[in-house]
Amino acid sequence: VQLVESGGGLVQPGGSLRLSCAASGFTFSSALMSWHRQAPGKERELVASISGGGTITNYKDSVKGRFTISRDNAKNTVYLQMNSLKPEDTAVYFCRSVYRAFESWGQGTQVTVSS
Repeated sequence: VQLVESGGGLVQPGGSLRLSCAASGFTFSSALMSWHRQAPGKERELVASISGGGTITNYKDSVKGRFTISRDNAKNTVYLQMNSLKPEDTAVYFCRSVYRAFESWGQGTQVTVSS
């Protein structure tokens, strides 16, 4: 199993970023996918999740209305569109898969929101 995140970077408050996570090594369309983040000195937290078919999504309260999780099962890729970014969104963002009770994590991508 391999998960490779991309799309992080430095953005000003109010800006947007789209994170991507390319997956391989398992049946992607059958996996629950999610994005998590970890800020310095804080625990890793769930940001958003999406079911295998893409019909069920869940979000952390503080990102509802600003972030959108989606997936393209033909490309084995899950996305996180982040709009109206705030300084408190600064963190390393990780992609996670759960397939047949096996859990895998990507290496993370840094998102920094600062003026």
